[in-house]
Amino acid sequence: MPEADTREDKRFYEDIPAPSTGWFLKGSSSYDWGMKNRLARIFRPSTGRTLMLAIDHGYFQGPTTGLERVDLTIVPIAHYGDALMLTRGMLRSTIPPEFTGAVVVRASGGPSILKELSDERIAVDMDDAVRMNVAAVAVQVFVGGEHETQSVENMTRLIDAGYRYGIPVLGVTAVGKELTRDARYLGLATRICAELGAHFVKTYYVDEGFETVTASCPVPIVMAGGKKLPELDALTMAYRAVSEGAAGVDMGRNIFQCEAPVAMIQAVGAVVHQLMKPEQAYDLYQTLRRDEQRGRRVAV
Repeated sequence: MPEADTREDKRFYEDIPAPSTGWFLKGSSSYDWGMKNRLARIFRPSTGRTLMLAIDHGYFQGPTTGLERVDLTIVPIAHYGDALMLTRGMLRSTIPPEFTGAVVVRASGGPSILKELSDERIAVDMDDAVRMNVAAVAVQVFVGGEHETQSVENMTRLIDAGYRYGIPVLGVTAVGKELTRDARYLGLATRICAELGAHFVKTYYVDEGFETVTASCPVPIVMAGGKKLPELDALTMAYRAVSEGAAGVDMGRNIFQCEAPVAMIQAVGAVVHQLMKPEQAYDLYQTLRRDEQRGRRVAV
């Protein structure tokens, strides 16, 4: 068995950006035109970052709070983001075909919250991804989980199919309750996804060492929003993530479980694309929230 790399004196050169090779997105210059075009739907070329709205929670936990009626709560705000991450069932049943934003479809699944979550399989054929005109497919990778190898194989099989069709694959790092969510673990998980071919990676933010996670990953990292936080805390987390090298955020509960989702998604977008400071973004949220609530009263 190979020895684990336990040295602590690693050099990540966080202050030196990855070299530019003629295209705006990290690690993506050698892809085919179609792959680049789809990535440019997700990541805004003017900033190199993305605001993804994640609403795929129901694929393993059913009608999540805030997603009971996606047609009423999500469809009206989806256009404020750059990309919508969801399942194919929700896409076909609920999202209007007039929606012009990027679509990232959840392509792995199987177990519910009642079972061992790492026991996933590929749940979407790449032919169907083409039919849906998606910008990317997403697959969960359980590094350290009971079915780690199986989940990695799910990802690599989708990557192989993705190259045939020009569709990028998002590797989503899953952190179970028994695993420590720190920079060392996230660095391991994100690097494995990138080394095995994921075109971009989604992972959680950590207060210490997140810049080493982004620096050591040769493809873009998108920060996962995680559990619902107070609005200022969520905006602060987003700001710190992009300031420390993330190529955007994929938020769900911190937007659709917010009291004023329209205001919150716009405030997060200002942080991601304008690097607006958290306090300013929170002031923007408060102003937009009042406008949103006033509009509801007028509508009633």
